Amino acid sequence: MANQQKIPMREQPPQERRRNFSEAALGYTPEQAKREASRCLGCNNRPCVAGCPVSVPIPEFLALTAKGNYAGAYDAVYAQNTLPAVCGRVCPQERQCEALCVRGIKGEPVGVGRVERFVADWHDEQSRLDDQPAVRNVSQKREKVAIVGSGPAGLTCSGELARRGYAVTVFEAFHEPGGVLTYGIPEFRLPKAVVRREIENLRGLGVTFEVNAVIGRLFTVDELFARGYAAVFLGVGAGLPVFMGIPGENLNGVYSANEFLTRVNLMKAYLDEADTPVQKGKRVVVVGGGNVAMDAARCALRLGAEEVRILYRRSAEELPARAEEVFHAREEGVVFDFLSAPAEYLPDGQGRVRAAVCQRMELSEPDGSGRRKPVPVAGERYTVDCDMAIVAIGTTPNPLVAQTTEGLELNGRGCILTDSVTCATSRSGVYAGGDIATGAATVILAMGAGKKAAAAMDAYISAHV
Repeated sequence: MANQQKIPMREQPPQERRRNFSEAALGYTPEQAKREASRCLGCNNRPCVAGCPVSVPIPEFLALTAKGNYAGAYDAVYAQNTLPAVCGRVCPQERQCEALCVRGIKGEPVGVGRVERFVADWHDEQSRLDDQPAVRNVSQKREKVAIVGSGPAGLTCSGELARRGYAVTVFEAFHEPGGVLTYGIPEFRLPKAVVRREIENLRGLGVTFEVNAVIGRLFTVDELFARGYAAVFLGVGAGLPVFMGIPGENLNGVYSANEFLTRVNLMKAYLDEADTPVQKGKRVVVVGGGNVAMDAARCALRLGAEEVRILYRRSAEELPARAEEVFHAREEGVVFDFLSAPAEYLPDGQGRVRAAVCQRMELSEPDGSGRRKPVPVAGERYTVDCDMAIVAIGTTPNPLVAQTTEGLELNGRGCILTDSVTCATSRSGVYAGGDIATGAATVILAMGAGKKAAAAMDAYISAHV
């Protein structure tokens, strides 16, 4: 049956997009969106909704889209998700809502994310055509709350609290809000204009943003309370890069993915007129297999690399990156070396990296976690020439907020301990969510935490007024 497969989404051809930073996926037309939405079976038990961390009413918004009621579809999504244009582009739907879609039993699941992206973009376009603000102001009638960090957790928490009538101020350390949405995810996956539109929607709800505001230096959490904030949400992410501790990591040309992507995305280093430079390697190795590794590899290509090679210590089946990102990277010419990890970087005699010595790996039997651990194969090493290496093996929380806030309990990885239901920390009135609490995770999981925290903060403030 024809409706067993998703409607393909328009994309830039691989050989064109690999050399530009314009959005790779071009979205659905109205007709395509209606056809894809009509594939939904409207299941009574709505399993897809159970797979959505922010509880978007998926069957309802798909049914409205199928009828051409795009305004109603947007309203249905936005009631539960304040960042629909972002989620439609970067949420791992294949592991969330689409993983539970009944259509997927005998074919492909409904393209929930693709349709969500369409209705969000349609709404934005209509708002511009009508010359009207995307969201009308909400009167501020209750206490002040502070959100520290403007990534997906902080943005979601701010929107939910603003809807409840609170006066919300978001404090962002960088000069532009958006957190990882701005500095981490490349333009070709998530255009910054889309992020700015979502933030303008939040401003329309009454949310105030203060940038260049490093909490722990400009103000401490205690000082925020002293300034009259009734509760504080910490959504500062996990921005400290992790390295492997192998010889040669201090050579010029060896980057953390965080630094590389921040230079490219936030500082626009890919533009000739940008003030912040970035190295443009010709032969680049990227260490890791997650979405960050895919982003770094695809950015390196667009900066002019002749060869980009991903070194991943497990097999293709264990790749944690989204299937769509891996597919696009392969299409664009990224080479994958599986069961391989760098053991050493070699210098060129002038302090720069010239090669990576790689160790062949094999997978042992599954351990208690169910994952097979990669172990070195004795005597199996090879050398890859490179003038640039990008390490994308994870991040840890910046300790600044925890070090300057009394009463916060941390786990062994430096993450803030929180209640799984309320996101409450060990400090009364302080809540936390996203990567600062879980370690590096997905945008949608951070949003889910922000939403849970907002409900709990509302209850806390109501009980203490």
